[in-house]
Amino acid sequence: MNSTIIYEFPLNERIRVFIRLERLFQQFNHHLNGETVADRRAAIHVLLEIMAIFKRNDLKSEILKELERNTNSLNKIAQNSEQKGIDTQKLQELLHQLSQLSKNLYTMTGKIGGHVMESELFQSIAQRSAMPGGTCSFDLPEFHYWLEQENAICLNDLQDWSQPFINIGQAIDLILNFIRSSHTQTHEVALSGFFQINLDTHLPHQLLIISVDKTLPYFVEISGGKHRCTLRFMAPSNHHQRSVQSTENVPFTLTRCIF
Repeated sequence: MNSTIIYEFPLNERIRVFIRLERLFQQFNHHLNGETVADRRAAIHVLLEIMAIFKRNDLKSEILKELERNTNSLNKIAQNSEQKGIDTQKLQELLHQLSQLSKNLYTMTGKIGGHVMESELFQSIAQRSAMPGGTCSFDLPEFHYWLEQENAICLNDLQDWSQPFINIGQAIDLILNFIRSSHTQTHEVALSGFFQINLDTHLPHQLLIISVDKTLPYFVEISGGKHRCTLRFMAPSNHHQRSVQSTENVPFTLTRCIF
């Protein structure tokens, strides 16, 4: 079991959206493997959230830009791989993976996920889901019937509806893995629960990761932008009072992800 609680703070909106989608894809895959009606309902709900994000963002373009940036960075590393003692085979595998994902995304035409709404069933689910509790059997009897079908039938439909997002999910996983693995790590102490991080604007900071020992009775609030960030370690409320900043010094691990 992990002995620390990890908080991530994206330093630009693009990475923020990627991390939100990563979490939603993880939730969807978890419920996709379930066999209960509750799992099927949850999978549909998560898929609707994924589609809502795609409606508000030109994610295909953003992901392609990020894949291209990563490819350029790795090509620069490849040019000096012998001097740096880098695993050239692994590097070429990553470059091939980036190239293949880019090709897959370029071949995707039309609005991503648009074909899902061609399903009359899914369309009705999306419309009624806007109403709290709006997918009961008396609201959507066809959906109720679908929920009670054999697992293989529901799984096939869920996989069909989510298929357009597979390449997107793989690309986001690869991008975030690059970011999280290219880091510098330091051990810090927040004096009286407060710590300020000054960021070098000449470096492409993408993400800050704060790791706190689980035995410490504090959570961390993170705020800031591309120049500096502020951490405040807070004692959880007892549900009747507001959370307050710690008066004690709090040790933590700070990871700066630069790629």
